[in-house]
Amino acid sequence: MRLARALGIAAAVVIVDQATKAWIVATLPYGHETDVIPGLFRLVHSRNRGIAFGFLGSSGPAAQVVLLAAVAAIVAFVGWQLLRSDGGGLAGVGLALVLGGAVGNIIDRIVRGEVVDFLDFFVTIGGREHHWFAFNVADSAITVGAACLIVSEIVAQVRSKRASGPD
Repeated sequence: MRLARALGIAAAVVIVDQATKAWIVATLPYGHETDVIPGLFRLVHSRNRGIAFGFLGSSGPAAQVVLLAAVAAIVAFVGWQLLRSDGGGLAGVGLALVLGGAVGNIIDRIVRGEVVDFLDFFVTIGGREHHWFAFNVADSAITVGAACLIVSEIVAQVRSKRASGPD
């Protein structure tokens, strides 16, 4: 049951991620943007051929194939870890979020050759906008999932230390 729940979370992330990307592609021309909360948040239609923060984005076709293979290996590894963990607890949720996000982005890489990003948060200081990198639902799920895994590991370490008694 826990594994089914975790796989459901991963599937929900993929569905929401792909639906939001399809909506952006259909409604906002590439390179355009629209303010949602002026001075803080806008929707943009951007693309990323690389990995986090555009790293390796300008690499050639051979590097893109290697990148796709690396992401596929990560998906396989995270899926294997999820199966091993039985999907339980905060770690199971974290693995499910990472898996769903990675699958969402790998679908883009296979279908479009690049990942669609559209969430753009920024602050305006001294009349200049300072932006974080544009991202998407899959990226958010990966980030939250990684945080869940870190917290889960910290909690496990604290519990282990308490169980072993004082030094």
